[in-house]
Amino acid sequence: ILLNGADITDKPPYEIARRGLSRSFQVTNIFPRMSVLENIRCAMLWDLGYRYSFWHFVGRRRDLAERCGEIMEQIGLASRRDVPAGLLSYSDQRALEIAITLASGADVILLDEPTAGMSRSETEQAVALIRKISQGRTLVIVEHDMGVVFDLAETISVLVYGEIIASGPPAEIRANPAVREAYLGPEAA
Repeated sequence: ILLNGADITDKPPYEIARRGLSRSFQVTNIFPRMSVLENIRCAMLWDLGYRYSFWHFVGRRRDLAERCGEIMEQIGLASRRDVPAGLLSYSDQRALEIAITLASGADVILLDEPTAGMSRSETEQAVALIRKISQGRTLVIVEHDMGVVFDLAETISVLVYGEIIASGPPAEIRANPAVREAYLGPEAA
């Protein structure tokens, strides 16, 4: 597996993250007792390579605070910056997890089922957020909500039993008989 020309096949997750790939899991993975700001700041510090030091007064680093503020604005959680993450709604927790991937500084973001368990309106908000944060980045999304996939993707790869059966732009995939048969049954093809 190559990332920006470098082989990452046998690299540990922390090294892959340092090389510019971040991921969001289907199960929300945040620090529930920490505030929105603290969750984002942790990811940002990891990206900057900070280790604990008496001399690093993280809360006072203006550039860090400004970047955290920008990310919170971008995801719509600026007004909830001091709220413990565990008290956020499910959709806001998912947005926070996306913010954490952004704060890591990744160029490539993997999202696993980013809209799983969301209502239709929450899904629409998540799609708008994902569209906004994807500018200038490569996004790889595993998603079973085909409306979300067709709404977000420039290129879609369809897998059946681990094999790619089709890859192309949304219109091409939508019209592909093999895809229609695999997902809608033989009568739909």
